[in-house]
Amino acid sequence: MIKKIIGLCLAICLALPLGGCWSRKELNELTIVLAAGVDRAPGGNILLTVQIARPKSFSGGTKKSSGFQENNIWVISQTGETVMDAARYLETKVSRKLYWSHAVILVFGEQLAAQGLRQAINFFSRSPEFRETTWVFVARGKASDVINSHSQLESTSAQSVGNMARSGAGFPVKLKDLSMMLASYGTNPVLPRIELTPSGNPQGPGMQENIPEADGDNQKATQTHAEVTVTGTGVFKDDKLAGWLNLMETRGLLWLRNKMEQGEITINSLKDPGKHISVRVTGAKTKVEPFYDGNNVWFDVKIKMEGDLLEQQSSEKLTESKNYREIEQRVAKEIEQKTRNALDKAQHTYGVDIFSFGQAFHRKYKKDWPAMRNRWNEIFSEAGVSIQVEAKISKTGLTTNRLSIKK
Repeated sequence: MIKKIIGLCLAICLALPLGGCWSRKELNELTIVLAAGVDRAPGGNILLTVQIARPKSFSGGTKKSSGFQENNIWVISQTGETVMDAARYLETKVSRKLYWSHAVILVFGEQLAAQGLRQAINFFSRSPEFRETTWVFVARGKASDVINSHSQLESTSAQSVGNMARSGAGFPVKLKDLSMMLASYGTNPVLPRIELTPSGNPQGPGMQENIPEADGDNQKATQTHAEVTVTGTGVFKDDKLAGWLNLMETRGLLWLRNKMEQGEITINSLKDPGKHISVRVTGAKTKVEPFYDGNNVWFDVKIKMEGDLLEQQSSEKLTESKNYREIEQRVAKEIEQKTRNALDKAQHTYGVDIFSFGQAFHRKYKKDWPAMRNRWNEIFSEAGVSIQVEAKISKTGLTTNRLSIKK
């Protein structure tokens, strides 16, 4: 009998900590945030802009009785002394609690990024609701303009930009990656640059767009659709935006960071002026080896690339091995040129190591690193870099030579 009483008491004690559903959050009590943008407001405050999913739109109610298409999202902004301050004021304007766990993208405006990311990123890296896998971008101009946009293909512009990041467009960065870059010596952060660009005509009645004018904040209605586009990479010195890389220079960054997982290389024809050959990258490997003699620092970079030749405008015979070898040499030269362009801009224009060369140096020269880490950008700017590229073309698609046109 005593054993039964003891067992019952133990069962009751074990059951007490089980809270059941006391902390549940019902979906109809939440405001689902899909995207967040942070800008610098007049007076030095934070301007927080959020893209919120409209429940009726996602449940099938996408049209009004008039027949016009409705937006799937609601965009709302609020200023505050901090991001959290602005978020709390936002909750006085919406009928439900802001829920951050489904945020797809986080965008920082150009002006705020130039003044420093740390004071704006702290809220998102500390919040237990905001996911570390959220994609992070820097906008050319205002982040609010990017957030206040829609996609012609996806349900929301946030989903569109998130899909581009997942597919490897530009140099994708997640929140956890940005936090690590900001906390690490021997490298500086980079973020993919996005902006609204004219992209065809709006499809559907009443779908006029507001595209920010290049001469300021004025906007005008136009019949040209504005789609969020990846247009390059933002280069940071510590947490402050230093400048930009264009898309071609971004490819060089990908090669030097050993992040080139897919892409294409286009070279001039071997014999037909004005015609080109395109090769798809199927594999790539970059190895960076640092050297230090006590006074000078230099790096040997070796890149190996494999690819398939998938487009040929010219008439070279690919059955001839000499043509094959020359195409591979030209592809290697094109890769080297792209990496040189990115390297030159980082070293001599911005004076920052965005390639993690410092971390490679740290791994090899641990005893010398403590005396060099605080002035690493200066050392990197003067370092010599040799680049060797080996390109190999494995396949030529379904045909070997270009199909000839009958005369």
